[in-house]
Amino acid sequence: MSPSELAKKIGEGLLSFPVTHFRGDLSFDETPYREHISWLLQYKPAGLFAAGGTGEFFSLTLAEFSAVVKAAVDETGGKVPVLAGCGYGTAMAKEFAQAAEQAGADGILLLPPYLVNSEAAGLAAHAEAVCSSTNLGVILYNRDNAIMDDVTLAKLCDRCPNLIGFKDGYGDIELMTRIYARLGDRLTYIGGLPTAETFALPYLEMGVTTYSSAIFNFLPGFAQDFYAAVRSRDHEKVYAGLREFVLPYISIRNRRKGYAVSIVKAGLNAIGRPAGPVRSPLVDLNPAETEELSRLIGSRI
Repeated sequence: MSPSELAKKIGEGLLSFPVTHFRGDLSFDETPYREHISWLLQYKPAGLFAAGGTGEFFSLTLAEFSAVVKAAVDETGGKVPVLAGCGYGTAMAKEFAQAAEQAGADGILLLPPYLVNSEAAGLAAHAEAVCSSTNLGVILYNRDNAIMDDVTLAKLCDRCPNLIGFKDGYGDIELMTRIYARLGDRLTYIGGLPTAETFALPYLEMGVTTYSSAIFNFLPGFAQDFYAAVRSRDHEKVYAGLREFVLPYISIRNRRKGYAVSIVKAGLNAIGRPAGPVRSPLVDLNPAETEELSRLIGSRI
């Protein structure tokens, strides 16, 4: 899929970022991972982020990363685009981008560089180097220590034709307004705040037509119904979904650092589709939290 085709496709529907399945010894467990992707495909996501943030990209070696992305590509069989995580320092990020391309991915999600804070010019140089290292479409993830301003982003778009998307995990309304006002449909805009459903309706007014849903992992039907309500601006249905599920879910997620990933694997346990433990430094939900989450999910099944 060309970068322009990818940009159009991912803006048309809800995106999912599947967890990465691990065995008890924390090695990659490909068979249930592929089974999980096959199940998700039945609910027609517009794209899948393999080995992304929820897929514990930070914990994967380059070889594991390649295996995870290839498994996703093979299982989807071209039904939906597969985008792979990418990150760390510039040299390593280029290696991951090239590995994603070799594994058959359609695009990459460029996560923030490891640890350091930097100036906008440095972030732009990093992103441009990664874009230049691959033919794949690149989505820039705006969050944490990688916040891009509208002027720098516009110049970067001029230099990088395969920069096709902007995923916002920062939540600065003024900045998003400036970016959309300056760049319009040059980019596809993706909601990336945790949990994305909470911000989906107001972000839609700023040109953010899609978002990546962690809830899609274990309640894909609910996730798609909620997204449809957002796109139709059905405020009553959106706020009912927030009150009855999303906000109680967030209440559990916010109790400990790193639970944004851990709670998704706990959700899969709750529906009988276990994905194994999270890798350190993340920790799994405790039994009481797991039971609380199970009851909440049970109310939606």
